[in-house]
Amino acid sequence: MRSRRTITAFSLAVLTASTVLSGCSTGTTGTATELPPAAFVSNSEGPGEEYVIGPLDELTIFVWRNPELGAKVQVRPDGRITTPLITDMPAVGKTPAMLADDIKLQLSQYIESPLVSVIVNNFSGTYSQQIRIVGATEKPASLPYRANMTLLDAMIAVGGLSEYAAGNRARLVRYDRATGTQKEFKVRIGDLLKRGDSAANVRLAPGDVIIIPESMF
Repeated sequence: MRSRRTITAFSLAVLTASTVLSGCSTGTTGTATELPPAAFVSNSEGPGEEYVIGPLDELTIFVWRNPELGAKVQVRPDGRITTPLITDMPAVGKTPAMLADDIKLQLSQYIESPLVSVIVNNFSGTYSQQIRIVGATEKPASLPYRANMTLLDAMIAVGGLSEYAAGNRARLVRYDRATGTQKEFKVRIGDLLKRGDSAANVRLAPGDVIIIPESMF
C-alpha cells in the first residue's frame, strides 16, 4: 500500500514539473493556430518599412559638383565602405538617407556644404529584412522582403515544394520586436499551392523564417 502511494506521489510530482516547464517554454515561443489570410493581390499598394543597408549591398555615392568624390561601392561583409577621402565608414544598419548624412558630415571637412545622395543599386538587406525559406522546397533561399509580400510570392520565388514536402505542416517563425519574443504560426502551404486555397495565403513580415518539413511517408 505504501509503495503504491509513493509511486502515485512521484507520478504527480513529475506531471506537475512537466506542466510548469511546459508553461515556461510557451512564454518565450508561443504557437498560434494560423495567421489571418491575405489576398493574392493587395487592395492598395503602399511603401514598406524604410530600407536598411545590409552587407554586400551595391551602392552609388553621388556628390553634386564633385564627381571625383563619389563612387560605386559594395558594402563589405564587415558592414563598412570606403570612398574617396573616407575610409571604413559604417554602412550596415543605416538607411540610404542616414548614410548620405554621415558622408556629408565627413566631406564637410574638405568642401563646403556638400550635397550627397546614396542610391542602392543591388540589395540584399540585413537578416532582419529578409524572408528565409528552408527545408523541403525546390531551392531554399533568403529573399529580400518586398512591401506587401505574401506566402505565395515567397513560394513562387523558391520554386514551390519538393516532392516529399509536408506543406501543411510548415511553420512560420516571426520575431516580435515589441515583446522581444519569437512566435510560431502554422502555414498550410500544401493547401495553398496544390488546392489553390486562398485562405492559406498569408502576409509576410520582414525577418520571417518559413520552415518546411519532409513527409514521414
